[in-house]
Amino acid sequence: MAPDDRRQDAALLMELLEEAKAGRGRIAMVTGAVATGKSELLHDFAEQALRHGALPLSATGSLAERDLPLGVLSQLVRNTPADEHRAATLDLLREGARAHLSRAPGAESFAHVDAQIVDALCTVLLKLSERRPLAIVVDDVQHADRASQLCLSYLARRVRYARVMLVLSGPDHHAHPHPLLRTEVERQPHCRPVRLAHLAEEGVAERVRQREGAQAADRFAARCHELSGGNRLLADAALEDLRATGEPGEKYADAVLACLQRADPDLLPVARALAVMGEPGAAGRLLGRGEAATARAVQALAGAGLLAGGRFRHEAAASAVLAGLDTSELIDLHRRAAELTYQEGAPAAVVAGHLLRATHAGDPWALSVLEEAAKQALRDDGVESAIEYLKLAWQACDDERRRARITTTLVRARWRIDPGTQTGQLAELTEALHQGHLGGGDAIVLARALLWHGHVADAKDVLGCLGDGGELDREAVAELDATRAWLRSSWPAFLPHLPEPPAEQAGGAARSLGADRRLVSADALASTLSEGPQEELVTVAERILRGSRLDEMSMDAVECALLTLIYSDRADRAAPWCDVFVSEAADRHAPSRQARLSAIRAEISLRRGDLAAAARDAQRALELVSPESWGVAVGAPLGILLMAGAGMGRHLDYLRQAAQPVPEAMLETRFAAQYLYGKGRFALMSGQPRQALRDLRLCGELTCAWGLDVPEFVPWRLDAAEALIRLGEVDEARGLIETQLAGCGKRSKRVHGMALRLLAAASEVRHRVMLLRRAADLLRAGGDRYEHARALFDLTEAYHAIGEHRRAGMLSGRAGALAQECHAGGLIRDPARARRNGQVNGQVNGQVNGRLNGHAGGQSPEAALSEAEQRVAALAADGYSNREISGKLFITVSTVEQHLTRIYRKLNVSRRRDLPAGLAGRSL
Repeated sequence: MAPDDRRQDAALLMELLEEAKAGRGRIAMVTGAVATGKSELLHDFAEQALRHGALPLSATGSLAERDLPLGVLSQLVRNTPADEHRAATLDLLREGARAHLSRAPGAESFAHVDAQIVDALCTVLLKLSERRPLAIVVDDVQHADRASQLCLSYLARRVRYARVMLVLSGPDHHAHPHPLLRTEVERQPHCRPVRLAHLAEEGVAERVRQREGAQAADRFAARCHELSGGNRLLADAALEDLRATGEPGEKYADAVLACLQRADPDLLPVARALAVMGEPGAAGRLLGRGEAATARAVQALAGAGLLAGGRFRHEAAASAVLAGLDTSELIDLHRRAAELTYQEGAPAAVVAGHLLRATHAGDPWALSVLEEAAKQALRDDGVESAIEYLKLAWQACDDERRRARITTTLVRARWRIDPGTQTGQLAELTEALHQGHLGGGDAIVLARALLWHGHVADAKDVLGCLGDGGELDREAVAELDATRAWLRSSWPAFLPHLPEPPAEQAGGAARSLGADRRLVSADALASTLSEGPQEELVTVAERILRGSRLDEMSMDAVECALLTLIYSDRADRAAPWCDVFVSEAADRHAPSRQARLSAIRAEISLRRGDLAAAARDAQRALELVSPESWGVAVGAPLGILLMAGAGMGRHLDYLRQAAQPVPEAMLETRFAAQYLYGKGRFALMSGQPRQALRDLRLCGELTCAWGLDVPEFVPWRLDAAEALIRLGEVDEARGLIETQLAGCGKRSKRVHGMALRLLAAASEVRHRVMLLRRAADLLRAGGDRYEHARALFDLTEAYHAIGEHRRAGMLSGRAGALAQECHAGGLIRDPARARRNGQVNGQVNGQVNGRLNGHAGGQSPEAALSEAEQRVAALAADGYSNREISGKLFITVSTVEQHLTRIYRKLNVSRRRDLPAGLAGRSL
């Protein structure tokens, strides 16, 4: 309805009233769906009629009073003036009511309303109109009692030449296929139909604008129309909810119920069935109604603005319709819906949804449906739904073997969200295993879950039962192979407790693609940790990552492949893969996987020298899944968090994590090495070298005992050596450093550079500069900016120690900038270094940064130089003398001097110390 249509309707009624006042009686039949404004229009008309000299007589039909004889007519008569006719009229009403009540059971009302009484009542009204024009207004006439409807139809035939305006309102014709008055009234030549419609979108916008202003109309009008279809009641309620919360809520739900209460009672069952089934055809079949009857009801509901395309406009509407049902009624409705959808071959998720709402799975077919629905939900990342399906199946299942299988699936589903919620199910599965109800593959999954939580004795017991169980099926053998590979890298001390498959099955079982990837990936990680990086293993890891999607069985494969890259010094190549899988885990609503991948992302950031990112991701890993739920694996994110916190100089912020208790069983796992290394680094940076040494030596003992002593994993010897240097045990420290250098050779630039930095600290002053230059060069190439910054700070101090203050000054700015980039507050705020270098560094940094920031046009310094000049300028900025530059570049000293003259002129500087800081580091 356009905004001005209502004014046109009101004007039409007033025109008819004027004709009636002139003695040409008129009838208006006002129709429309629920909340199209019929009552409002009739009320306004009655007010206008009074102001224009007519006597308004108003009545409203009510479903609750439908059996009250002559109730509506009584409302009209009681509004007439108190004169000599009124007492007689009331007597007629009472007589008519008595006649109605005396009718025989089952007889029609009309047969027991005396025609003379009807005539007398109508005559009273007609005589009254001779003295003053009447405006007789009856709202919701479809709910009027039958006797009153008979009187109104009688009156309609007699007002054509009377001063009477009769206005009746009712619903659309299609909602009431057999109306009592419509045929009789609408066929009268003096009757005019007035059809009301819902508001169009511009009408809703105008309504919102009038109530809340133009800004609210711009924000909410389109959404209000979408939720209401122009129904005024729904639109107003939607507006209130949208302004309060941004979504349809309580007000909207109440308005939906109000619309249904004012509509035909026969529509409510259809609305409820539609809320349960979702589409009209199924709703009709659920109620056992014919297609025609259902279609009429759906059309009426759509006309009321409740439906769009045969469905409720919002879930809040469907929920409101069902909220009025008793629990038993709602359960019965969903139970019948489950049977119907199953018989009609609906998808498992649809049938299972009804079973859930009915809290019933007692039918023979129900368990299979719930298991299939859970399987599909897990595949489509609906973990919460899968858990609910499995819980209901578990409650309904009385077959012990099948129940154990359901419990295993439930454990796996819950593991995706939080591994710490499995305690009860693990105990149940252990009992099922002892009773012979748990298969081999599921038993191995159970053992791994027990190990995760540190229940070592229980895991041994489970595997002992498995070893005594005879032949294993193909799935169990594949699971056993993958678990053995996983134990090699994660829990090597537990390997002897894993049963061996029968000789004829060992190594010969056919495996699925997923199981094969898990095995290959775990083997790659185990080999990397025991033998060191190998290019072919890097290739294997990347191939696995390229072919993996983060489903239920691939998480272990993805995790092992990423760690293989990290421990092969390929953190830069692991980073983009990890980011992809972190995003996928978030999309798939799998907090447990997000946490494990966040811990890996934290380790990548740590090895690339981004301390803030490492701390953030490690903290996120511990928030997504609580430390208790991390089980023995908590050592990985906790160790990374402590290392990052120490590097940032935020020891006080992470004291709680440093003192956090960890499972005792963790000391038998790879995660203990990561935790002890992080804890040792934290103690070392906190000024507790003896405590650090204890943790680092224990870390070394464990990794050596397990055969995982590769420096690319945890170079514990280097941090132990640093602790010894701080304790004055330089000779012992040098021995550890040399052992580490011999162990890693030159395959790891990162570890090699770290070792050379510490070797410099354990060497004579005159040798330190050379060692630290090499260390800085290696660490820059290795991609660890934090360790690179440490080397540059040490190199700065080494230059000071030999009196090369100018070179020290040149490097200090670069070291500070790199430390800031890494968020390495622990390096920047080192008090001893500040005392040694503060004054010189401050002067030099101010001059160098001033030159760089003030460079003409914002252009980078090297852009103005030739390639040869850039090489000379970089070495000069790093503090090399002309002769040293000559030797490094194989040119004469004179050529160096000529290059420098041109460099100074192009960069507008007069001396070496004024060269821009951006050139420093290019020579390393």
